[in-house]
Amino acid sequence: MPHTCNVTFKGNALAAFAFLLWGIMPLYFQMLTSADTNELQAFRITFSVPFMVLVFLTLGKQLPSIALLKADKRSVALCGLASVLMCVSWYSFTWAITHGQVLAASLGYFINPLFAIALGVLFLGDKLSKAQVLAGLLGTCGISYMIFSYGELPWLSLAMGGFFALYGLCKKFIRFDSITSVTLEAAILLPIALGYLIWLWSSDQSVALAGLFANQQDFDWKQLLIYMGTAPVTLMPLLFFALAISRTSLSMIGLMQYIEPSMHFLLAVLLFNEHFDQVKAVSFALIWTGLLLCSLEALPNLRQRRAENKAAGI
Repeated sequence: MPHTCNVTFKGNALAAFAFLLWGIMPLYFQMLTSADTNELQAFRITFSVPFMVLVFLTLGKQLPSIALLKADKRSVALCGLASVLMCVSWYSFTWAITHGQVLAASLGYFINPLFAIALGVLFLGDKLSKAQVLAGLLGTCGISYMIFSYGELPWLSLAMGGFFALYGLCKKFIRFDSITSVTLEAAILLPIALGYLIWLWSSDQSVALAGLFANQQDFDWKQLLIYMGTAPVTLMPLLFFALAISRTSLSMIGLMQYIEPSMHFLLAVLLFNEHFDQVKAVSFALIWTGLLLCSLEALPNLRQRRAENKAAGI
C-alpha cells in the first residue's frame, strides 16, 4: 500500500514537472526571436538523435536493434507518420513563440483536448459523456466567435492543437516504448534535417553556422549552443511525461495537462505584453468553461478509482 502511494506521488510529480517545463518553454525561445524557423526546426531534429542516444546510455537501455525494427515494420512506419505530425505541430509552436504569438500557442494547447476527444470518437469508438459533448460545443462556439470577429481562422492554434492530437492518436498504435519511439521519430527525419543544415551552411544562408570553419574568432559559439539546446529543451519534458505515464493515472494526467497552456497564457499576457482583447477573452472563456466541466466530471471518477484501489490494497 505505501509503495503504491509512493509510485502515484512520483508519477504526479513527474507529470507536473513535465507540464511545467513545457509551460516555461517560451522563455527559452525568447533568445531565438530572430531565428529562421526552418533552421531552428532542423537543429532541433538533428540534435535530438545524439541526445536520445545519451538518454539510452544514461538509463542503461539498449538501442533498438535492426532485428527489433524488422520485427515490427508497422510500428516503424507509424513512427515515420508520427514524426511528420509532430514536426508540423512543433513548427507551428516554434513559429508562434518566436514571433510574439504565445497566446496562439496557449489557445492551441487549450483546444488540443477537444481535438483528442473528436479523434477518439471517430477512430477509437470512444463514447462521449454529457460534459464532453458540452465542452465540444463550447469550444466550437469559442473558435467560431473568433473566426466571425476576426474574419479568419486561427490557423496557428488549430495546427498546433490538431496535429498534436493526431500525433497522440498515432502513438496509440505504436508498439515500441516511448523512449524508443521518440528516438525513431527523430532518426527518421535526421537525413532531411541534417541535409538541410549542410545546404544552408554551404550556401551561406545559415544564421547559426555563419562563419563556422572560416573565421573562428568572430564565430558566435553561444548562439550555436542555443540552437543546439532546442533539442534537449523540447525532449526533456517529453521524457518526464513518458516516465509519469506508468506511475500515475491517465485521469490525473488529463487534469494536469492544462498547466502548460495556462502558463503560456500568463507569460503572454503578463510578461510578453501580448494584446488580449475582448474577442480573445470571450473565446478563451468558452473553451475554459468546457474544459472545466470535463475536469469536474473526471474528479469523482478519479476519487472512486482511488477508493477502489485502496480497498483492494493495490
